[in-house]
Parts: sequence; C-alpha cells; structure tokens
Amino acid sequence: MEYYAGLDVSMEETHICVLDREGALVREGKTRSSPAMIATFLADGPPCEQVIFETGRMAPMLYHGLVEQGVPVQCVESRQAYQALKSLAGHKTDRNDARGLAHLARTGFYKLTHVKSLSAHAIRSLIAARKKLVGQRVTIDNQIRGLVVVFGVRLPRALSPAFKDAALKISDGVPGLHAALCGLFAAREAILTAVAAIDADMKRMARASRVCARLMTVPGVGPITALAFAAAIDEPSRFRRSRDVGAYLGLVPRRYQSGEIDYSGSIPKRGDIRVRTLLYEAANVMLTRCAGTLKLKTWALAIGARSTMRKARVALARRLAIVMHAMMRDGTEFQIA
Repeated sequence: MEYYAGLDVSMEETHICVLDREGALVREGKTRSSPAMIATFLADGPPCEQVIFETGRMAPMLYHGLVEQGVPVQCVESRQAYQALKSLAGHKTDRNDARGLAHLARTGFYKLTHVKSLSAHAIRSLIAARKKLVGQRVTIDNQIRGLVVVFGVRLPRALSPAFKDAALKISDGVPGLHAALCGLFAAREAILTAVAAIDADMKRMARASRVCARLMTVPGVGPITALAFAAAIDEPSRFRRSRDVGAYLGLVPRRYQSGEIDYSGSIPKRGDIRVRTLLYEAANVMLTRCAGTLKLKTWALAIGARSTMRKARVALARRLAIVMHAMMRDGTEFQIA
C-alpha cells in the first residue's frame, strides 16, 4: 500500500496528515515545526511515497532539513495549492489544509517549485539588507531636505560632501534644528558605513565566484547584479531552455486568450522583483553608457525605434537573462559581437 502525507506549516506547529492510495485517513496530528520533529512523526507511521508542503518563509529550512533526514519531501506552488484547497474543504483550518495537501500528493495534482540552496538564500538576504539600508538612507536624506527647505535652503546631491556641510551651516544658531540634523546625520553615517561594508563583502564574493566573474563580463552587469542573478537561478539545469528564464523572472508579455479574444499585454512582473529591477538597470546602462558596437545593443535600439525605449529596455533585460543563464549553464564567455 502506498501512503502520502501533507504538511501545513506555521511558525510554531505543523499539522500532518497521512492518507493511503484510496484517500482513507491513516494518521494525523501536529508537531513542532522542525525537521527532526516532523521526520520523527512520519517515521512512527507507515513509510510515505511522497510528502508535500507549500512554499513559505519556513520552506528552505524545512525542505533541506527533511531531505537530510531522508524524507521524500517536495515543495509545491502555494498559489496553485490555494486554489485547489478551496475546493476540497468548506472550512479553512490547518487540519483541513494538511488533509487537502495529502490529497494533492495522492492525486499528483500539484506544481512543484524549486527550493533554493541555503547559500543562495544567504546572498539574497545580503542583497535585501542592502536595499533596505539604501532606502532608509534616502528617507533620511529627504527628511533633512524637508527640514532645511523651511529656511530657504536647497541642498546639493545627497552623496556629495557639500550636502552635509550646507545643512549644518544653516542650522548654526538654531538649537532645535541643529540637534535634529545632528541626530539624522549620525544615523545616516551609520547606514553609509553599513552599506559600504556590505558592498565590500559583495565585491569580494563576486570576485571569488567563477560564475559571477563570467557574468560580470556582460556590459552593465556589476557585482550586485551578478550575485543576485546567480542566487535567483541557483541551479541552471532546472531550466530546460534558457528562454524560460524570462518567464521565470516576469519579463515576458502577458497573454490573454479566450475564444476570439487573443492579445498580449505588458509584462506580468512575477518572480524576483529585485533581479528583474537589476536586469532592467543593466539594460539601461548598456543602452546609454556602453560605447562601441554591441549586437544586443543594436538589436534593442531597433526595437526602441519601432516602439518605445521602455519596451526596448524590457526586451534587452529579458535577453540579458537568457544570455546570462546560458553562460552559467555552459560556462561560456560573453560575446561582444
């Protein structure tokens, strides 16, 4: 007899349901959300052919931990599972969700999703932290501009040395304003120091990686873009074709077809928003700052001449994703011509 299990995971507890091939309930319960406890619960029952759970914040830790425990676990797409679970139970409970996931495992009606390695998640965490710090720095800069504009002062570029000097100069003799600006500039300096440390770490990691070193040969691609793209792809072999990467990152046109209606719209913007943004910026750099004749640049400029430069940047970003995936998969270098 074959058995299948579904896991409904939360931060504290995981509800587990085990069904047989015919859908009869064999065992259910709940345990702590740790790989060892879940593996122990499953080991006390009949061996399962398949164990599935939905994507979420706990997915990387649980997936890799359960694989190490020898559990035949798979992670499924949460959006697809959500639509299926709505039709299987009238009430939304953790117990019913676990049973519904077990039914999905039994019937095979689920869409598998790749769980990135923990090293890839570590790089993504570094990039996310940098983005948050840069956003906080911009917020502080705007706050400083708002405080001094009341006194009729327009400050220069935020990253220039004159920015701080001009702001503190106007605050001399104004006790309340001076104290406020000193506090904001102290926080700003701490953020800039943290960003500089992260940038140094990312440059060191990019230089140490052969994959990132190859990706950085693409005009417009720097250490941040190379690391983010490599972490997002993780395993190049999981894509059957390089052009599938464009759809994975949400860079292909959205299509709607029903009966006589069939049209293509703007990109769906699904997938990793940070990687998509970095590729778009790399495409803009290639179009505006890279001198010389590049085949990709000429191709994108032709699109811009026929349509708009925005569409040209999106198309070039999609093509860059395809080229960079092929470089990761085949170990080839970027071809200028």
